[in-house]
Amino acid sequence: MTSLLDAILLGLLALLPLINPPTTVALFLALSNGCSREEKNRQARATAFYVFLIMTMAYYIGEFIMSAFSISIPGLRIAGGGILCIIGSRMLFPQPVPKVDVSECAEERPNFAFIPLAMPSTAGPGTIALIISSSASIKHSTSFPQWVIMVAPPLIFLCTALILWGCLQASELIMKATGKSGIDAVSRLMGFLLVCMGVQFAINGLVEVAQTLIDANA
Repeated sequence: MTSLLDAILLGLLALLPLINPPTTVALFLALSNGCSREEKNRQARATAFYVFLIMTMAYYIGEFIMSAFSISIPGLRIAGGGILCIIGSRMLFPQPVPKVDVSECAEERPNFAFIPLAMPSTAGPGTIALIISSSASIKHSTSFPQWVIMVAPPLIFLCTALILWGCLQASELIMKATGKSGIDAVSRLMGFLLVCMGVQFAINGLVEVAQTLIDANA
């Protein structure tokens, strides 16, 4: 049992800095502005579920899917960076929207739990790349018993999703403290940061492509 707890702790220490829950909370506050509490809770639950699903699929079948479709890690980074840039620019320069009843939020506003909250904000290219690249070495690891290697990954992903869900649930307290002007400022700041993150993701992917070409011609 101690080995299982150690494996879960190590997994959380590796994943939490990458998924960065405070960043997702700030983005959640910006995207859920004007929604009812019920809708926010629904989006928070959906986000946590999607994050768990993405990480689990990345661990068990991510390597197979990327191989089947000839998708490289640099390609994943570049695509994720492009998505972040598009979403960030829309938040940085929002279009005026007509006022709607809060009760109509669930009908008028698209679901933002999967994109951009779950992917690429939380379980983004960096997280997926880490999980896929680690899965092969972990499966053949001798540091832990075989049963721990089989049981620990889904528990790590579940704990990560629960931590994220708890952070999103607490966003109500943050919203009450900041007010509407604070949420607008957070929205624009997060838009700028998302554009920066997207550009950096794309740069990292291009650098990896260039390095691969250099190594191939060396």
